[in-house]
Amino acid sequence: MHELTAAELNALQLLARKRSGEAVAYVNIAAARTLSDLGLAARSREGWDITPEGSAELARRAGPPT
Repeated sequence: MHELTAAELNALQLLARKRSGEAVAYVNIAAARTLSDLGLAARSREGWDITPEGSAELARRAGPPT
């Protein structure tokens, strides 16, 4: 797996917040494009959306539930 940069991880986290209904102001386009290339995000009419793979990557990084 590609090691995500801080900007890419931040963008992925913002997209997860967007999916949960929060308003997010700005997603780094370069980071979102890289996430899209990796299958972690997808372009949509509303901008960028996290994919199921992106959600799984964030869950993996969070570790097991406690």
